[in-house]
Amino acid sequence: MSWPVTGGRFALGDLDVELGGTIRGAELAWQAHGTLNAARDNVVVHPCSYGADHDDLAWQIGPDGVLDPERWFVVVPDMFSNGLSSSAADDPDFPAVVTMADNVRAQHRLLTEHLGVTGVACAYGFSMGAGQAYHWAALYPELVQRAVVVCGSARTAVHNRVFLSGLLRVLEAAPEHLGGGRFSAQPVAALKAFAHVYAGWGLSQDFYRERLHETALGAPDLETFLRTDWEESFATSRAGNLYAQARTWAEADISRGVAGGDLPAALASLQASVLLLPGATDLYFRVADNEAELEHLRDGVLHPIPSVWGHRAGNPRTNPEDLAFLRREVRAWLER
Repeated sequence: MSWPVTGGRFALGDLDVELGGTIRGAELAWQAHGTLNAARDNVVVHPCSYGADHDDLAWQIGPDGVLDPERWFVVVPDMFSNGLSSSAADDPDFPAVVTMADNVRAQHRLLTEHLGVTGVACAYGFSMGAGQAYHWAALYPELVQRAVVVCGSARTAVHNRVFLSGLLRVLEAAPEHLGGGRFSAQPVAALKAFAHVYAGWGLSQDFYRERLHETALGAPDLETFLRTDWEESFATSRAGNLYAQARTWAEADISRGVAGGDLPAALASLQASVLLLPGATDLYFRVADNEAELEHLRDGVLHPIPSVWGHRAGNPRTNPEDLAFLRREVRAWLER
């Protein structure tokens, strides 16, 4: 890489979380791309999505990428229970639920206490990262100038929670499940089932109808695609962490700590300019969810990604057309 890359682990001490419990000796892993300017405000904070870590997000950071590290200081904090920051699979006393707000408050400490940041030019994220970007704008309205919400929402919708409930029930049905998201061993069969459920939601009906798993991704058949792209991916994740992050996702709601559960009021309180980039065929975060949010935002723009790639339209590593759309929209927004 031709730009500076730094990182480490930030010690938070014992961290009380909003729905009860304490992360003992909490630590936040992180990575940063680029150089912090003299004013310490050229910052793009880029939280992680479900199951991802900072290495998984690095592909979109570059002079010709979505986020330019020669212009911005891009900080990628690792979400709790992603295996790098403090994680449920490593701590039998980990709190039952760690919310997105808990994550963002820890990230705020990283930026302000450890890195000395004075302003956030943009909170950017995809999926669960998008939810955290929304939380950044809600919790720290005076600090955050812009937010880019890619395939995400301010509150997890009811239908989205039904999907997450299905994933949790799959893991709980495993004979290795001890209760409360704890496992005696890696539940191999349950993770295979988990992956197949996820594959039906992560990509749209149109994607499969057009057989893009074969023509665009090169799989010889559906069975191979499900094995190589889904089973093998989730097999490397610890079940306790998948369980914990699904709970985090299900509880996402920017209004809980801002407006007493009043989502329209929470959205109206945002001072950041918000760019909403839902996927046109996303099954988790529907365009309609962002449309409902938009009417309450002081300064918001909605530009759906015109794609049949479902949720993956917002993470288009293997999809040049959607990547070009995302790069163009985000770069223009950052220069407003």
